[in-house]
Amino acid sequence: VQLQASGGGLVQAGGSLRLSCATSGRTLSNFHMGWFRQAPGKEREFVAAISRRSYGDSTRYADSVKGRFSISRDNAKKTVYLQMDSLKPEDTAVYYCAVTQILWAYAEEAQRYTTWGQGTQVTVSS
Repeated sequence: VQLQASGGGLVQAGGSLRLSCATSGRTLSNFHMGWFRQAPGKEREFVAAISRRSYGDSTRYADSVKGRFSISRDNAKKTVYLQMDSLKPEDTAVYYCAVTQILWAYAEEAQRYTTWGQGTQVTVSS
């Protein structure tokens, strides 16, 4: 499977962006999908994940984005979305989408993901 992330940009604090991760290859619904981000000088961190269909499309969020971000998937379009509302300057980072087939219990661990998109820059100004 190949991943193509898009939708990043520059937005003022309090604004919104929607990131997209288009996939090609195997059936999207067979994978857990995750969003991670990496700010300059920091390690890559978990943002959100959505489970494969057989796990009931469960979702999981980092505490720092809970209530502001929402992950969803359109299997027909083979695309995963990350809706980001009430953005804060500390959300500034390169955002990456990734896929995995490991146990859902490990969905927040970047090293468990096998395929990554190229990243899209999100910059939130104060």
